[in-house]
Amino acid sequence: MRPFVHPTIDSVSPQAILHALADPERARIYAEIAGLGCVQGCATLADTGERVIPKSSLSQHFRVLREAGLIRSERHGVEMRNYARCQEIDTRFPGLLKAIMGAYAGAGETSGPTPR
Repeated sequence: MRPFVHPTIDSVSPQAILHALADPERARIYAEIAGLGCVQGCATLADTGERVIPKSSLSQHFRVLREAGLIRSERHGVEMRNYARCQEIDTRFPGLLKAIMGAYAGAGETSGPTPR
């Protein structure tokens, strides 16, 4: 298996973050990871409440979130664990994630909590 590519915090751009969170399903997934404040396996995030996300779509969503610098993914055996990089992103772009996720919450489009 190929190793995951995680951008350094200095190479993360607001454009990549906006692109990654433009999809409501990805925003929901990210809100779930960030809001719980703990590691989330891919399988636990497949059910967004409205429908079950196919594995192929879910892996694509994780790839986009990872390449945007929003999450860090690690393989542990057959399980994939995902960590939110909220604090790093908020240090680089203060208030950006809160504003984006707050806009979704205000529109009623995410079911998860907003990141801290």
